[in-house]
Amino acid sequence: MRATPGSLAVFHASGPDDLVSTFVGADDHVHLAATLSRPNALGNALARQFRGRRSLTVSTTAVHSSAHALTIAGAVRKVVTGFLGDTYPTPRPNPLYRALADGEPFEVEMWSLLTYTQRLMAAATGQPWATTGSRIAESDLSAARTEHVARVTHPDGTEVTLLSPLRPDWTLVHGACADRRGNVVLAAPVGEGAWAAYAARHGVLASVERVVDEHDAVLPPDHVMVPGHLVRGICEAPYGAHPQSLRSAGIGGVEGYLDDYHHLTEIVEACRTEEGRQAWFDRWVQVEGHEQYLEQLRVDGAPARIAPSAPPAAAATVGPGVVEPGPPSSASTQEQLTVLAARAVVALVEERGYDTLLAGIGTSHVAAWLARRMLQERGRRVAVAAELGFLDMDPVDGDVFLFSQRHASRSAMLGGVAEVLGGAVAANPRCLGVLSAAEIDRTGTINTSQLPDGRWITGSGGANDIASTTDCLVVAPASRRRYVDRVAHRTSPGDRVRDVVSQFGWFRRDDAGQDFTLTTWLAPPDAPPDLDPRGALRGLTTWPGDGARATAEKPVTSSELRILRSLDPEGHYR
Repeated sequence: MRATPGSLAVFHASGPDDLVSTFVGADDHVHLAATLSRPNALGNALARQFRGRRSLTVSTTAVHSSAHALTIAGAVRKVVTGFLGDTYPTPRPNPLYRALADGEPFEVEMWSLLTYTQRLMAAATGQPWATTGSRIAESDLSAARTEHVARVTHPDGTEVTLLSPLRPDWTLVHGACADRRGNVVLAAPVGEGAWAAYAARHGVLASVERVVDEHDAVLPPDHVMVPGHLVRGICEAPYGAHPQSLRSAGIGGVEGYLDDYHHLTEIVEACRTEEGRQAWFDRWVQVEGHEQYLEQLRVDGAPARIAPSAPPAAAATVGPGVVEPGPPSSASTQEQLTVLAARAVVALVEERGYDTLLAGIGTSHVAAWLARRMLQERGRRVAVAAELGFLDMDPVDGDVFLFSQRHASRSAMLGGVAEVLGGAVAANPRCLGVLSAAEIDRTGTINTSQLPDGRWITGSGGANDIASTTDCLVVAPASRRRYVDRVAHRTSPGDRVRDVVSQFGWFRRDDAGQDFTLTTWLAPPDAPPDLDPRGALRGLTTWPGDGARATAEKPVTSSELRILRSLDPEGHYR
């Protein structure tokens, strides 16, 4: 029987399925908290219990990896999110959401990452509205067409965008540990943080790696992010974030673990076909609770794959120079794109004085990492940030996943979405956003949401927030389907996009009303020998110009390739 909310007593469940069945009703709005350690064991329990009912409303910053279980189960009526697709080994669409624009497999309400978090913050602090500097109201994101977004004019004439609070019935969270009173430890980086815990109408349902007896250990108050009075039910669920990672900070005797890249890749491959995803669901989700899931992991060898969160010196899987790059002529077209983008970032940092690079996931983040290394070699320091809470990160060679816990251990500061997209980006005039695009048009407007034929791509993530508030450089391979006259879907505004880098050169402009001009040129490795700037512009873009002002880029160097291939030895972005 479903428990009645309101009691201060914390219910100690035997496991995730017991916790979910005790509290969650068929028509509830359930929020899956988006720290780096997502509540995947609880999400699987939701998928099992509500399979085929298509009744739940689910909010979460991003639907990827194990969250696909809820989609495959047919448990969800509506999703409120900022991203649907996959993030590893590279960001990409998932066939499950191909017909999302037609309402299949569920109704969706799309936000950007910061506006989504700001709505949770408004609910958590009892505010009737949140204000935002993100220009979601000017986008084609579905949230902009709802009653949750309003534009008002301040008495001083300023246009202000208001967002309604996001208040779920239940917030599901996975923590490193908790005490028996329900105080939950979350270790940074924390993504959306604890805002959804305070925003929930009925309270928090928490799984943790370990429930600590106060006689054995007292949880440090500076690491308790979800206070016990918000928690209605709790259970132990070892590896409850799997296949995502968990950083424990050594509290409560809990040992953290890294992302299971093998498992994440398996999910991506399984979702390619109906037969594959059903087989994956039956094997990993439609089991007899979390204990059987763990047993299946042991059979599959996962404990050997999930390395404990190691100290920085032991985290790297490869080191600089391990991969021999060969001569400069061996650079691929994708490698040339990344190197040219990194060179442009280096030049802009030196020219305009940027002190922070916001690395958007994709080729863009690898280019930002490469630029950071190149600037280091010149004796110049620039901080690289990532939207879920990484500030001044020093990426580990060999792990190309933007949100890896390995990079967390080598960051100067760990926070959350508000600190990064708010403080490090929106409030920092010296930040340069480095973004990717599925489409970009002559105005700089970016599409990462929907193709012209209606097929779903992924969504905004933090891109709209970044492009709304700071100067941006876009890294995108040129083709006539990508460099278009007008994007099919306006995900992110273009007036702060001043620079675009393709595989053959750097486009620049001084003002938002201008067209981009090709200013540098290097023939792509796969180009016909007679290709010139004019031919590249005509054949690979729909943009105007003849490339007459383009100056020659030097060929990609062995040094640049050595750094790039050390960062990405498996070639996910090459």
